[in-house]
Amino acid sequence: MGDPKTLARLRKICLAFPETNERLSHGAISFFVRDKSPFVMLWDNHHGDGRYAIWCAAPDGAQEALVASDPERFFRPPYLGHRGWIGVRLERPDWKLTAAVVDDAYRRIAPPKLVALIDR
Repeated sequence: MGDPKTLARLRKICLAFPETNERLSHGAISFFVRDKSPFVMLWDNHHGDGRYAIWCAAPDGAQEALVASDPERFFRPPYLGHRGWIGVRLERPDWKLTAAVVDDAYRRIAPPKLVALIDR
C-alpha cells in the first residue's frame, strides 16, 4: 500500500528541520527531534484501518478544525488523538498542505531554540 515516492518526499520534508532523525518506533517510520520526541509517524494500514497516513503533533484546536474541514483527508488517530495529534491520509497527498502540517508538528515538539532556527 505504501508508495516509495511518497515516503521519499515525506523524508525530505521531515529531515529538513534542524536536529531531526528517522527511526522505527512502535513499528512505524517515525521522525524525531533530537532523537527523543516524535513529531511525525508514518503508518501503513495500522491495525487494518486501510490508511496510508501520517500522525502528527498539532497545535491546540487544529485537530478539530482540520477534521471538520476535510474528514476524508484528516482524522483523529488512535492512541495520540486524545493529545490533539492529527492524522493525514497520504493516498492522494497535497504536498503543500502536508508540509504545513509537518511544520506545525515540528514547531509543537521542538524546543524554542530550534524553532528560532527555522524562523530566521
